[in-house]
Parts: sequence; C-alpha cells; structure tokens
Amino acid sequence: MAAPQESPDQGAYVPTPRTVPTRSRDRASYDRETVHAILDEGTVCHLGFVRDGAPVVLPTLYTRIGEHLYVHGSTGSRPLHSARGEAGLPVCVTVTHLDALVLARSAFHHSLNYRSVVAHGTAHQVTDPAEKAAALDALVDQVVPGRSADCRPADAKELAATAVLRLELAEVSAKSRTGEPNDEPEDLALPYWSGLVPVETRYGTPAPAADLGADVPLPGYLAPAS
Repeated sequence: MAAPQESPDQGAYVPTPRTVPTRSRDRASYDRETVHAILDEGTVCHLGFVRDGAPVVLPTLYTRIGEHLYVHGSTGSRPLHSARGEAGLPVCVTVTHLDALVLARSAFHHSLNYRSVVAHGTAHQVTDPAEKAAALDALVDQVVPGRSADCRPADAKELAATAVLRLELAEVSAKSRTGEPNDEPEDLALPYWSGLVPVETRYGTPAPAADLGADVPLPGYLAPAS
C-alpha cells in the first residue's frame, strides 16, 4: 500500500483504506486534536504485529511526543528484535477508553460508548540516547505526570534492558460512540429497562510502601484534588 500523503488540512490525518471503517463510518474522525486527546488520556495500548506468520497483540505502556508514539518494551522481546533493522516492524497500535455501557430493550442494540484510536505503520527501535531518554521520561509521566523528575533515572544496566519503539502518527484514525440506546420504534413499549451505565476510571488514595520512611512526604502531584 502506498504511504499516506501529506494532508492539505494540517488539522487532520489523511484517510487510507486501512483507517476507513467498513461499518459506522460516521463515527470515525481524522482530526488531529481528537486523536491526540484520546492518546494523551490513556496509559495502556495494544501493540499488534505478526510473528512467525501468526498475529500477536501485546498490552504495554506508551506515550505521545508530537507526531510520534513511543511504546515501551524489553530488549529481549522478539518484536523489539524485529524493529532494529532499517525495515522496521509493521504494527498496529490501538488505544480505547470505555465511557458507558449502553443497555437497550433488545439484545441486538446493546452497545458501548467509547473513544478509540487505531494507528498503522512501521515501528523502529529508538537508538539515539537523547531521544530514548526523553521517551522514557515521557512514558513515566504518561502514567503519573511529574513523576519522572521525582525518581531515580535508569542506570546503564537498566537502559540496556529497556527498549523503546517509535511509530510515526501518519496512518491513524479515531472512532467513538456517544449517546443513548438506539431502540427500534416497535420496542419502545417493551417493559425492559433501557439506558446508560457510566464507566469511570478513578484513582484511590495513595498507599505508601511498607518500607517507606516516615519522613518522606506524599508528593504534591499525588495529593487528592481539592
């Protein structure tokens, strides 16, 4: 497949055959701000690739810096080995947020309200030390903003055991569903509950490690919002 061309609209990605859904095309978006917002809100992606002729999908940490995704891995993993050469590793990366369960009167119309991003492309292992350091800091801050400046940096041994994949955000799309159940008109009188069950991600109260000194205070970035 030919590489996607530069978009005349710098606010949008160019649709390709792989990023145009075959169903519910009205739910797809190629708006950069929409894609970036979905990516920036998450912490875990699913990295898909082919290994020995069979598909493999792995959950892992990721972060976005500009128009690149950086995916965390181990130098001993097989996909990272494949991504070392100039050819790189063809991948598909997905990120999904579940916002609500959609319960309809009919089983057929049950659904989910969600926001997702799918990115296709060729991933390459990051070898430049400065780029790798910046990506690793961003990966830590993707999980807890501000944390990379408040912990010991990786030493040489740890850096040697850690790999980072870089994927350009070029062939990418977002897809989402919002709103109420789509019940059929003839089902509206049926005596079954219909509506939304909101789904939220919440962080609990930080619990200190058993061996943490009593003189180490809770960092401000972990303090509950007032």
